[in-house]
Amino acid sequence: MGHYFGEIAALLTAVFWMVTSLSFESAGKKVGSLSVNLIRLVLAFTVYCVLNYFRRGMILPFDAGTERWAWLALSGIVGFVFGDLFLFQAYVIIGARISMLIMALAPPIAAFSGWLILGEVLSPMNWFGMFVTLAGISIVILKREKQDADLTKKRKITTNYSFKGILLAFGGAVGQGVGLVLSKKGMGDYDAFAASHIRVITGMIGFAIIILVTKRYGNVWKAIRHKPAMNRIALGSFFGPFLGVSFSLIAIQHTQSGIAASIMSIVPVLIIPPAIVLFHEKVNWKEILGAVITVGGVAIFFL
Repeated sequence: MGHYFGEIAALLTAVFWMVTSLSFESAGKKVGSLSVNLIRLVLAFTVYCVLNYFRRGMILPFDAGTERWAWLALSGIVGFVFGDLFLFQAYVIIGARISMLIMALAPPIAAFSGWLILGEVLSPMNWFGMFVTLAGISIVILKREKQDADLTKKRKITTNYSFKGILLAFGGAVGQGVGLVLSKKGMGDYDAFAASHIRVITGMIGFAIIILVTKRYGNVWKAIRHKPAMNRIALGSFFGPFLGVSFSLIAIQHTQSGIAASIMSIVPVLIIPPAIVLFHEKVNWKEILGAVITVGGVAIFFL
């Protein structure tokens, strides 16, 4: 069991992200994705202050050092600000279930980034697992469509979902994959919860700047007064920026970035039952097959 400590942490991360993605999809459709992003990070920041005070005797991670702060802050900008800015808008456009399926592309992105930044090497079987993961995603989002042009039948590859939403979710995958590697680079053997605290601080400042520049601070105040949305944001903040991010950093401390990101990507299968029960989504056999194949790609990492 101890040998797979990083993998188990990654699996728990997937469960936490399933809860947070559904919570933030619901809240984002009510009050907007920018407001949700800032509020959830402020809530997470507060939780980290309390937790780290009792765990480590300091409200803020003053002991991290300049270099560690720099790498983790960069990770927060890439993963939280840019990655989550795209992902949360994708939640609104194409929903959490399809967004998280596309987010399964984070593993190959993390693996490639790990090779460039950390010099990590993945085996041919690992790369095959990534290919299978990509194939599973393609089955869900792509379709062939017959078209008649000059009485000649042609086949065109199209998508079942908003192309803009797919691109936004892909941007989220890039942010998560690269952000994970930057976190590993900066964290080393440093406390995972304190490292997450630094990322949250950076993300919080980043979104505050965006909201001030775009003059959408009025929407934040409206969101705070929207009780159903705030309940969902609070739930998502506990399972996402707090538990999810912290366990993801624990995972990459104890296993390779690409492997950790791959296990975290099983959210597309975990999310199907609650999406049907809570949101009454209609899921067809092709979507279930694609999600299962995607998870199969993750399982290949253990072979």
